[in-house]
Amino acid sequence: MTTKSPFYTEEHEAFRTQVRRFVDRECAPFIDQWESAEELPRELHKKAAEAGLLQVGFPEEYGGTDGADLFYGIVLTEELARAGSGGLIASLMSHGIGTPPIIHTGTHEQKLKFASPVIAGDKIAALAITEPSGGSDVANLKTRAVRDGDHYVINGSKTFITSGMRADYITTAVRTGGDGMGGVSLVVIEAGTPGFTRTPLQKMGWWCSDTATLYFDNCRVPVANRIGPENAGFMAIMMNFNNERIMLAAQAYAFAKVCYEESLAYARERTTFGKPLIRNQVIRHKLIDMQTRVEAIKANLDLMTWRVTQKQMPIAEVCMLKNFATTNLEYVANEAMQIFGGAGYLRGSKVDRIYRETKVLTIGGGSQEIMKDLAARQLGY
Repeated sequence: MTTKSPFYTEEHEAFRTQVRRFVDRECAPFIDQWESAEELPRELHKKAAEAGLLQVGFPEEYGGTDGADLFYGIVLTEELARAGSGGLIASLMSHGIGTPPIIHTGTHEQKLKFASPVIAGDKIAALAITEPSGGSDVANLKTRAVRDGDHYVINGSKTFITSGMRADYITTAVRTGGDGMGGVSLVVIEAGTPGFTRTPLQKMGWWCSDTATLYFDNCRVPVANRIGPENAGFMAIMMNFNNERIMLAAQAYAFAKVCYEESLAYARERTTFGKPLIRNQVIRHKLIDMQTRVEAIKANLDLMTWRVTQKQMPIAEVCMLKNFATTNLEYVANEAMQIFGGAGYLRGSKVDRIYRETKVLTIGGGSQEIMKDLAARQLGY
């Protein structure tokens, strides 16, 4: 199977080689260790920054790499996925959802304070939107921030927060105004702020990604930490969701590809009843069905990525892409488990991890059902 495409330049492929070296040296040998520890080492962020991974998608003025379009993000995701751990991508790249609102709507001083150290790998960023009372229903979030002089006093909680235990800067959605989308603001809450506590969550998959519930009890945050105008945070959140959903689709593609490649290699090596497993017609048909779906995801993903780089806003199509990619990953991962048989059911293999992690992609960034409804409304149904 080829990954060549008119969308990818020599520069993209050079970056692929750079990321692949990093994954082979700094990630793949340690995944089992990190999975058991249920977190990544902080120093991995610094190493990733030194290898040029964390800068993709951010302006050079604040430590990023100018000219790195969204296809660099696809390449980065595809190569990180070769380690076979969704948790690695989720936590190492959590700044990819926590930092963009700061870059898009923050002041120059805020970008230097909250974005540059993260892009350099010295600090860790997270995004806190989801609450125990609701996930994608951002317009009705309940965490309240009340103005008190030069501070906001924040009360409430957030949950399912990726990098929530280790994050130094947490871009947090709070209610500063009335009901609905017009009363939402974004503030950066810093680790160590009095009144801010957090507890870890144990999950079915993404073990090496620390995930937390955050609690705010009369938590005083400087007004200077508000990102953008008061009560104008909703649109910044929505802008963030579009790119997040494309990257979730990219993860689904990348992990489906890993499952297919692992299954092909295993079917060629595994001998049953005196012949290689791949000599069985039913196995060859499974592999062709898997490859067909992987290639279809990639074609759709590249098209949507190109449209976004052209400043288009194909919201409905991105929602459909996310559903298409994530549901096809479920199919491919399931077929991979069937090909591996008992070997796939043992902990520690890439197929085992990916199979356990498929559901988080159909839920995170907007569930399959919400994606369908949003797409339908965008199309005027």
